[in-house]
Amino acid sequence: MKKKANASSPAMVFNTMPEAPQKKKFCRFKKNGIKYLDYKDANFLLKFVNDQGKVLPRRLTGTSLKYQRKVSQAIKRARHIAVLPFTGDSLK
Repeated sequence: MKKKANASSPAMVFNTMPEAPQKKKFCRFKKNGIKYLDYKDANFLLKFVNDQGKVLPRRLTGTSLKYQRKVSQAIKRARHIAVLPFTGDSLK
């Protein structure tokens, strides 16, 4: 006869810590009513670029799809005219 596993067996461990409520992400462009994204404003575009120089994804910034496309296009344009660097060596 095989014994059944009890609730006190070490195989059945549950997380007792409740999860912290996540802060709701919002699109800063829709909230502030920004229609045009200026590719020459390097300080603003640096908020959407990480230390390595990569474009941050939507899930981290909370930007909507429409404005994420505009942000990535503006970053590419800024890199092309040398407002932003391609690599992150000179970002800090």
